[in-house]
Amino acid sequence: MSVKLPFKLIATTILVASVTTGCHLATHGEQPMVKTAHSMDAHHAAAHKSTPTHKAKHDDKHADKKAMHDPKQSMMSSRAIAAAKAAIKQAKDLDWIWRDTEKFLKKAEAAAKGGDDAKAIKLASKARKQAEDAVNQYYLEKAKMLSSGLNGVDMSTNQQGAYGQANKDIAGAQGKSAYDVLSRLNAELNNKTAQYTVNSGDSLWSISGQSGIYGNPYQWPLIYKANSDKIKDADLIYPGQDLSVNMNPSSDDVNAAVEHAKTRGAWTLGDTESSDDDYLSGTLHVK
Repeated sequence: MSVKLPFKLIATTILVASVTTGCHLATHGEQPMVKTAHSMDAHHAAAHKSTPTHKAKHDDKHADKKAMHDPKQSMMSSRAIAAAKAAIKQAKDLDWIWRDTEKFLKKAEAAAKGGDDAKAIKLASKARKQAEDAVNQYYLEKAKMLSSGLNGVDMSTNQQGAYGQANKDIAGAQGKSAYDVLSRLNAELNNKTAQYTVNSGDSLWSISGQSGIYGNPYQWPLIYKANSDKIKDADLIYPGQDLSVNMNPSSDDVNAAVEHAKTRGAWTLGDTESSDDDYLSGTLHVK
């Protein structure tokens, strides 16, 4: 005896049966599929595999940090920071440090401590460049002042050449080289003393006659007197000797030197002439 059930009741009964048994109701021509415990475990494992675990995340982070701490990069960042510190010290010693320079250095040190060596190198290089530019600016300003003060001052040919080169360095923004030349030149002119290195074939006579020195060979006793601690015989000097030259002698000194040169008398190589001793002691009187 068959009992006919309403359509809605049949559908509900089938749905309940499907949920209870875990079966998929096949359509016409399709085989029923049952989700077994094995297939559920595989699905769970796949899902678990696709989601990074805490340990995996930690390992990846550790690997990234290790990569950033490359020994070669760390050494380069340390050197960059050390170079920046040296340049900054020089600028601070001159009291000519720019406002943000030390901030870049601190950021570089923080980046290096955090393992970002590339960033540390970049920031340290920027700090170093700023400090070096500040130092160059300092010397450039000083060189301009020296150049202005020496403009129009009477100079020897060699001094004029040095002055011209220094002004070229100023025009090329080479502050340190311009300052070094001009400070030496200024000291020479203020102290009225120049330095001359003896060359092969030189004599006091020939040195005195040079246009960059006195332009008069008879003034050689001035050089002899200024270097009496180095020259034992006025007729014997040696290549490589550094001689001091009084560039602005008084007229009395010039007259005494010329008088001695003209009246010195006979001389012997290797001996100190008595007339030379008289000249050095000041007992030689100008006629």
